[in-house]
Amino acid sequence: MPLIDIKNLSYAYREEEGEPISVLKGIDLSINEGEYVVILGHNGSGKSTLAKLMNMVVDDYEFAQGQILVDGIDVLSEEITDDDVLNLRKTVGMVFQNPDNQLVATIVEEDVAFGPENLGIPHPELRERVDRALETVGMSRYAHHEPHRLSGGQKQRVAIAGIIAMMPRVMIFDESTAMLDPIGRREVIETLEMLNREKGITVISITHYMDEAARADRVIVLDDGKILLDGTPAEVFAHKEKLRAAGLELPQCTALCYELMAKGLKLEGPFNTPEQCAEALTRAYRRREG
Repeated sequence: MPLIDIKNLSYAYREEEGEPISVLKGIDLSINEGEYVVILGHNGSGKSTLAKLMNMVVDDYEFAQGQILVDGIDVLSEEITDDDVLNLRKTVGMVFQNPDNQLVATIVEEDVAFGPENLGIPHPELRERVDRALETVGMSRYAHHEPHRLSGGQKQRVAIAGIIAMMPRVMIFDESTAMLDPIGRREVIETLEMLNREKGITVISITHYMDEAARADRVIVLDDGKILLDGTPAEVFAHKEKLRAAGLELPQCTALCYELMAKGLKLEGPFNTPEQCAEALTRAYRRREG
């Protein structure tokens, strides 16, 4: 059974007295435990709304239709209980775009403790969770620092540690690298990969950065509230024209390899990342030299 199972999901919101604006249109999507999934789409495609619905952080469910099952909990059910909501919060953690909006305490370790403390975790276990979470994201040495003195990437890693300390099975990252510089982006992406590969946490990353999608197990492209593409990075990147029509471009390294192939160079994929592109070019060079 999928950890997250979405069936025929549609969602709209109302702007004051206007007509409802449709955001999601008949989404069918299943995500298994342990997957690393990137959801791509231009602004307005519905990707952030989809993420927030999975974690029950939208303001209005009046125009939500369909079904969202998260570990068996029906998120959209009118009969959902407080215990269901608490279990959902324990199952799914969410990291947002601006780290400054997520940090609530004046000391790093107190900020990391905030979430699990509100779940009622007793102090001895709370101390252990905070220490382990900070170690996981490489921020142990900053435990007693003031968050506002950290870099953007460090702040985002503290926010991630706060979710890790709650020990969720799923972590959703909603444009979590959008406000970071290249170094901060790299720090956060490496943390996501480590959480997935080493800790077995299901990662769902909402982004518009194609190079981030290249590192995932699975890429889902939303366009106009519908799923346009769903597959491995190589499968999705093969649809160059569909991506371009959806306002997305291939990663630079992938586009380069396709251009070289169009000019007659025989390359063997995958070449979704710079490392894969370099390997493909090296193999082609050796064949020509051999």
